[in-house]
Amino acid sequence: MVERRSRPDTSTQPLAAAPSRSYSIDELAAAAGVPSRTVRLYQSEGLLPPPVRKGRVGVYDAAHLERLRLIAQLQDRGLRLRAIRDALRGVAKGKVGLEEWLGLQADLRTPWTEESPILLSEDELQTRVGERPPGFVTALVRAGLVQRQGDRLSGRYVVSSPGLLDIALRLDGAGVDIETGARARELMRKRIRRAASEVVQYFADRTGAGFARSGSAQDVAESFQALRTFGAEAVRILFAQEIESAVRKGLEHGLIGPRSKRRRRQ
Repeated sequence: MVERRSRPDTSTQPLAAAPSRSYSIDELAAAAGVPSRTVRLYQSEGLLPPPVRKGRVGVYDAAHLERLRLIAQLQDRGLRLRAIRDALRGVAKGKVGLEEWLGLQADLRTPWTEESPILLSEDELQTRVGERPPGFVTALVRAGLVQRQGDRLSGRYVVSSPGLLDIALRLDGAGVDIETGARARELMRKRIRRAASEVVQYFADRTGAGFARSGSAQDVAESFQALRTFGAEAVRILFAQEIESAVRKGLEHGLIGPRSKRRRRQ
């Protein structure tokens, strides 16, 4: 009689760990759903660690794939590559957790004004602008204060900034026509854009050293919240002071005052 040997019970034995998957650059790109050139771009920008070299071949692993997927998620949130790189570096150095950093991003992206675009019918727009000469709505369109939706026959208009439209109407009533007001608006926007960029960069450079206390995500959010609350008032005061100074200088030099048609042409 042949003795039958029983097989060992392996149902409760731990399974051997599966070897980590390795990828070529093309395989990694395919797994992440991006072109291979994107992988190379991320490496050159410092977003993706370099592969392990095995001879002349670069080998990627699951950590690289996870990083590519994380970058895609951050891009879906509207972040640019430079911001993503800085965030990942901060996380790697233990300065801030990724979730904390993403929460800060959400706080800083909160709109600074409660104004939102509105859609008006032709009758509603006419009611808003009041009694105006023919061609006035066309002037508003040229100035970018309203945009026609669809063709001219649709009779619907998008007002991207109702507040700016109302200001333009008040100025027009005081003798500042739409075209002149639009030009002044662009002059102010151009310089305010530059000033805003410089101020934000200044605060960013001073984070943790005069701005945002310790430089934590919570402190940065609180400091920018204070700017959101008081910044517009500071701009209003500064602008009023500078306009007052400029008007005074204009009067002193004879640049402001009634002018004849001939002098205006000159």
